[in-house]
Amino acid sequence: MAGLDTPITPLKFLERTAAVHPNKIAVVDGDRRISYSDFASIVTRLAHGFRQSGVRSGDRVAYLATNSAELLAAHYAVPLIGAVLVAVNTRLSPAEIEYICNHSEAVILLGDPNLLGQLHNSTLLTVRETVQLPQQDGTYPDVGSSLINYETLMARGSDEPLPWEIDDETRTISINYTSGTTGRPKGVMYTHRGAYLNSLSQIHHQGFDADTRYLWTLPMFHCNGWCGPWAITAASGTHVCIRAVRGDAMWSLIDNEKIDHMSGAPTVLTTLAAAESAHPLEHNLTITTAGAPPSPTTIQAVRALGANLVHVYGLTETYGPCAVCEPQAEWSALDEETLAKLLARQGVGMLASGPVRVVRTQRRPGGELVDVASDGTEIGEIVMRGNIVMKGYFEDERATAEAFAGGWFHSGDLGVMHPDGYIQLVDRAKDIVISGGENISTIEIEQVLMSHPSVSDVAVIGVPDSKWGERPKAFVVVASGSTTSDSDLTQFVRERIAAFKAPREIVFLTELPKTSTGKTRKNELRDSEWNGERERIRG
Repeated sequence: MAGLDTPITPLKFLERTAAVHPNKIAVVDGDRRISYSDFASIVTRLAHGFRQSGVRSGDRVAYLATNSAELLAAHYAVPLIGAVLVAVNTRLSPAEIEYICNHSEAVILLGDPNLLGQLHNSTLLTVRETVQLPQQDGTYPDVGSSLINYETLMARGSDEPLPWEIDDETRTISINYTSGTTGRPKGVMYTHRGAYLNSLSQIHHQGFDADTRYLWTLPMFHCNGWCGPWAITAASGTHVCIRAVRGDAMWSLIDNEKIDHMSGAPTVLTTLAAAESAHPLEHNLTITTAGAPPSPTTIQAVRALGANLVHVYGLTETYGPCAVCEPQAEWSALDEETLAKLLARQGVGMLASGPVRVVRTQRRPGGELVDVASDGTEIGEIVMRGNIVMKGYFEDERATAEAFAGGWFHSGDLGVMHPDGYIQLVDRAKDIVISGGENISTIEIEQVLMSHPSVSDVAVIGVPDSKWGERPKAFVVVASGSTTSDSDLTQFVRERIAAFKAPREIVFLTELPKTSTGKTRKNELRDSEWNGERERIRG
């Protein structure tokens, strides 16, 4: 009966929901309210528009956009013609965006007008056409005659039905770029199969259903919004877009649109709880958080509003969340402080993710991985494998092989395994700082600072921050006979990489602590900044 099997794809979710709930509101974006029937029609016309623009199966289509009905439609229209979606982080610098477009060999770029305006000096080697998306009010500012408007692209399309199917479920559906330890972004390839399965997993663990009204506080460019564009549609829920995450704006939509689900990094939670308009909730609200462990204090503040918190863990390479701190029945009897500490753990593997292990860095002969003791004390690296682990890094076989050494994906995160089978992160093996949910490579910052003529040595580490969870801090040794200031160096960094990556604090030292082999002892710098705290991941 194998011949009756059909390749699985999240495209089927929109086909089903548009047929079963055609008049239900699919998307709320400003004053626009789009039914599922109309949304499916928009996706079909956009897909035809791409084809008429020369986009072929396997081509990459890049989007530089905030959360909108247009970016949501891209999650269906692009794969509907067999192409690959590349949703670019809107906070990156023009040089980084240029690199991603060129590395992915994107053939067309669509973006918000103000974001595209930053790229006027960029060299996009493979982009044949650039399309400006409408602002939330539907208007287009004048940003250059070389761009076409979204309506022009849509006008090329047609309403001729397209099959909501794919020929091969292992075909790449999207590429999400993430900073690695070298500082260069790597393209993480997702498959139709993985996106489909993780969508079902998110429906189960986040509790989506046909009554769900989901507020898009999580950027859709982050791991394709943790597969939310597909999962919420599969559940026949309503997507409510928000272009900029601000406290009062979130509360306005929560109250007026009766939002019952939202997601984001811990900084989103603190912004929500600290907003002037914050108040006890009058209806159920489930908030899913990841990016870095929320502090027990943040968890208590959110729960005090009456919200239910779901803490998940994952990486770009695992389609977003792959583990969840799933509450046990007996936890309901615990006091809030004890409960918050338990909820701050990363938990257990999700429904579709397979097992999550913590292994020793020393392997057995033959490369076999060895689990740490389940005592909550022995530290090892968190590894995972299964249906929602990436296909691999785009055009980077070497990095892919390294990531899957021993047959498991190596997260680069260090943690412990508790006796109850729940994992907990304690530090990071990779030199990555997570600030407000954004990955920042300390090595990337170090490389920029080292390019300054007055800098002879530098080390960058993540330090605690009350708002962002973590932030980068630089320790600099000035070259003999040279002078510079912290403000000069900060500006130097801002001119070369995204501004949010620049360290706000730079400390000048006569020398950095080194090992006998000349390696910087970052652990000594971290020990001083974290005041002996055992858990050194926030965000």
